Amino acid sequence: LSASPQVVLLLLSLLGLAAAGKLLVVPVDGSHWLSMREVLDKLKQKGHEVVVVAPEASLQIKPSENFVLKTHWVPLNQEEIKKEFHAFLYTLFEEGSFLERFFKMYEHMKRLGNLSVSACELLLQDKELMSYLEQTKFDGILTDPVIPCGPILAEHLSLPSIYFLRGVPCGLDFKATQCPYPPSYVPRAFSQLTDCMSFLQRVKNLLFDTQNFFLCDFAFDPFSKLASDFLKREVTVLDLLRKGSVWLLRLEFVLDYPRPLMPNIIPIGGVHCAHKELPQ
Repeated sequence: LSASPQVVLLLLSLLGLAAAGKLLVVPVDGSHWLSMREVLDKLKQKGHEVVVVAPEASLQIKPSENFVLKTHWVPLNQEEIKKEFHAFLYTLFEEGSFLERFFKMYEHMKRLGNLSVSACELLLQDKELMSYLEQTKFDGILTDPVIPCGPILAEHLSLPSIYFLRGVPCGLDFKATQCPYPPSYVPRAFSQLTDCMSFLQRVKNLLFDTQNFFLCDFAFDPFSKLASDFLKREVTVLDLLRKGSVWLLRLEFVLDYPRPLMPNIIPIGGVHCAHKELPQ
């Protein structure tokens, strides 16, 4: 789903009221990047300077005249990355029982998680690139926290962070924003439930919520360890996400069920990002 350049631009324009701002962008590859790229194009048109940090090998992130691209080395080439993503996406659409899908998803997420942690670690170890980021006076950082490398950089550089996302596994986005997340109202992943549930369906939804105890550990503990080592103090991914200033949530009223929002969570997907006025 494409995010609204107009809405996001209005929010990001607060970075510099009197002059154009300088924005650091730490994106996530694939479809996550496609929505963000349109926003960056609009920011460039308004005179803002945009610097994007990404791995040398990626699926969608390519050089553009609308931003400065700074890359860092990663051990995989583009074909190997493409193979990993395709295997993961195929698992998402496979049919089968919950347990079959869960364990297949677990293995692929573990593999992608290890690759993401490795790529983030290589970025933080790139002395030349890190020196450039530290010396450049950025006004803020725009990142997708589904891979929490951006929040680690935001903490290190002491920058206000703007999150641009669909969601974060294990409901960490709810926890970080102190947003209500009751299993009697908000359907859990793989449950195939709606926001209107009977008592037994609510029990089922609660049982599905237990998967988060397993998924969160392997998905985010490596990033917590990486952040603690790099920042030289004990910190968790949840601690970093709590520092987010604005959460631009790409929700779509047809695809997504209703969910609670907090004041700093702004939906920017679907009907919110129409390029022309909709009929009544």
